[in-house]
Amino acid sequence: MKRAARLALVDHDDPALPVAAQCRLLKVARSTLYYQPVPVGSDELAVMRWIDELHLEYPFYGSRRMAVVLRGDGWVVNRKRAQRLMRVMGLEAIYQKPNTSRSHPDHKVYPYLLRGLIIDRPNQVWCADITYIPMAKGFVYLVAVMDWFSRRVLAWRLSITMETDFCIDALREAMDRHGRPEIFNTDQGVQFTSAAFLDELSSQGVRISMDGKGRFLDNIFIERLWRSLKYEEVYIKAYGSVAEARQGTGGWLGFYNEKRPHQALGYRTPRAVHEGAACEYVDNASASLRDAHALPTYSQAHQRGKEVIMY
Repeated sequence: MKRAARLALVDHDDPALPVAAQCRLLKVARSTLYYQPVPVGSDELAVMRWIDELHLEYPFYGSRRMAVVLRGDGWVVNRKRAQRLMRVMGLEAIYQKPNTSRSHPDHKVYPYLLRGLIIDRPNQVWCADITYIPMAKGFVYLVAVMDWFSRRVLAWRLSITMETDFCIDALREAMDRHGRPEIFNTDQGVQFTSAAFLDELSSQGVRISMDGKGRFLDNIFIERLWRSLKYEEVYIKAYGSVAEARQGTGGWLGFYNEKRPHQALGYRTPRAVHEGAACEYVDNASASLRDAHALPTYSQAHQRGKEVIMY
């Protein structure tokens, strides 16, 4: 049971069992019962937003170099602060780290199964990833499940925390709508290595694949999705609430699936390719090396009066 759920079980008016005893039985710290979260300050949010942009441009920057660049841009940031904020945002540099074979003792890590694999049909390989979405006041996390062959976003969820539940919800929706993949690929984040998430896949007979630590190129297509989403939608908006963030990202993902032609797909849309409409040309081999800046953005399509389909 999650800590928040255990805290909800505490009865302050129980005449027989004091609150301290209830906390001991539920294995939660009494201090967390009275903790009131402090809103993130505007300066902190501004630094996080700039870190996010820098990470998109230079994903190999670690906390040391990030702190140096931030100070050069006028921010008062030392390495400790850069480390903390990158950890909150779920960011890490992409260089290979030593002892990467050592994982959390309670979390099983699977080998990477896509090296040398010819991916030539929808639902052969799915992938998932989480990204940070800044708002005017605060931030949320977005998870997406993508079909590797067609690049179609099969399901997505927003969350105000990095708990595993929203990832499982997105996975269940994807499988309810589109069946199940042969292989599911993720990074080694704690959400994707949790027993609950892995059980959802293994119970359906799905083979599990995981990237090497710090190897964002192992999941390149969904990393490119994040880049496009942020530059074409998130960074030009200032979401005032989670509801606005959900509407904005949902609108863009609908445009991405339904309207945005992809060069690697022979200028077809992800939905058309995923549903089998003329799949004779999909360039998986070289797509990661191509530049997508020439493709129309969500804002350009919207200004031309095209309908954006919500997904």
